[in-house]
Amino acid sequence: QVQLVESGGGLVQAGGSLRLSCAASGSIFRMSTMGWYRQAPGKQREFVARITSGGYTNYADSVKGRFTISRDNAKNTVYLQMGSLKPEDTAVYYCNLYPSAPNYWGQGTQVTVSS
Repeated sequence: QVQLVESGGGLVQAGGSLRLSCAASGSIFRMSTMGWYRQAPGKQREFVARITSGGYTNYADSVKGRFTISRDNAKNTVYLQMGSLKPEDTAVYYCNLYPSAPNYWGQGTQVTVSS
């Protein structure tokens, strides 16, 4: 059983930065590719970024060059550093395995970017 708890969201002005964290319990974290996802109001949840156990990263085109995903296997934590934030980045952000596992969605953390 894996539990994922996201934190670090908040209200920020356009152009600002936030760092999201996702703390994972369970033994599979260190071997797993982890992903960040987001869901904006009225839209489907979408992929944002992923990182393999070895540190290879991949990003959605909409965030490439602005967001950075990283992980600390000793802390069972994955991070999402978000910069140059735009109003269209407003969403609830979730972490999960990549590909996502239906039973592992957490509460998410709200990110609101004001213009």
